[in-house]
Formats: sequence, C-alpha cells, structure tokens
Amino acid sequence: MRTLVYTGFMSLDGVLDSPGGTEEGHRSGGWVVKDLEFVPEAWALKGEELSDTTALMFGRRSYEAFSSVWPASEDHASYKELPKYVVSSTLSDDDLVGGWGTTTILRTTEDIAKLKESEGGSIYIHGSAELARQLSEAGLIDQYNLLVFPVLLGAGKSLFHRADRDKQMLSLRESESYSNGILKLIYDVKP
Repeated sequence: MRTLVYTGFMSLDGVLDSPGGTEEGHRSGGWVVKDLEFVPEAWALKGEELSDTTALMFGRRSYEAFSSVWPASEDHASYKELPKYVVSSTLSDDDLVGGWGTTTILRTTEDIAKLKESEGGSIYIHGSAELARQLSEAGLIDQYNLLVFPVLLGAGKSLFHRADRDKQMLSLRESESYSNGILKLIYDVKP
C-alpha cells in the first residue's frame, strides 16, 4: 500500500493560496518569500521529502502552474522523471506536458484509492488545495507535511473545509520551530 502525503505551505489561519506569488487571485500572493527573513533550515523539509518521494500528484490548476515552471527548474530537477498523477475531470492527454516523466490522469477518488493500493512508495501532493480537501474528506491522505508561516491572510483557499464533519485524529511525528517564526509540523493521520 502506498502512502499519500500532502505537503504545503500554510498561513497560521490555514490559508494555502498563492504562496509563491505567481498564482492568480490572492491580494497577498508571495507570502512565503515576502517580509520574512530567509532561514535555510526552515526549508530543509523540502529537500528531505525528495528522498521519500516516488511520485507526484496534482489537481488540474496546480499541475498547470507547476508544469510550466518545474520541468526547467534546477531546484526541481529530481522531480523531472518521477511519475506524475493529475486529478482532473477536464484535462486530456493532449493537455499534458511532454518531457516531464510519465503522467497519468485520474478522474475520481476511487481511482486514487486504487492507486494507493498498488505497489510503490510515497506519493506527494504539492499545492492542490481543492484536491487535498477532497482527499482528506475521503480519508485518503495518510500524512501532512506542513510549513506554517507566521502570517494571517484572512481569506483564500484552505487545506480543510469548514463544514461539519467527523473528527479526525492526527499524531505528531515531528515538529520544529525556526528563528523566522516558521513551524515545521509533520502529522500522521490516525486510522
């Protein structure tokens, strides 16, 4: 059985929207790089994840954003040949970026559940807030790797729905705080 890991940047009030500033629509876009001292060890989690990542998963919008930048990025060179899964009801094979490893389109949460039952290692979800919420509600995410930033954004896409739902317990695997106020929080989802 494969492990599905959500990894992302989050504001203290739970917003994931436009962390790098290149995304459309958020008035505070770029909040992970603006107004905050760069502390290299706060970003070490991203490097640590590389050794565990055997595949990447994206929602359509995140796939379109990342596939236009990551294939040529030296910082993301190790992702180039990894298998990729895009969850979308609208994309076709003609919409996929060539030269960026094998990419498979998944249509439903049932497709993702079947993928998790297959052989292989950890699949990491980057960005993809709507997909993460959908998979969380379906009980398909096994681990959350979060870098929580000392900022309140007030509005934007959130990792979790605000709707009433059953309680889900998490187990803290690892945590660390950094001098610039970023917190690393790694949680396993309890069955």
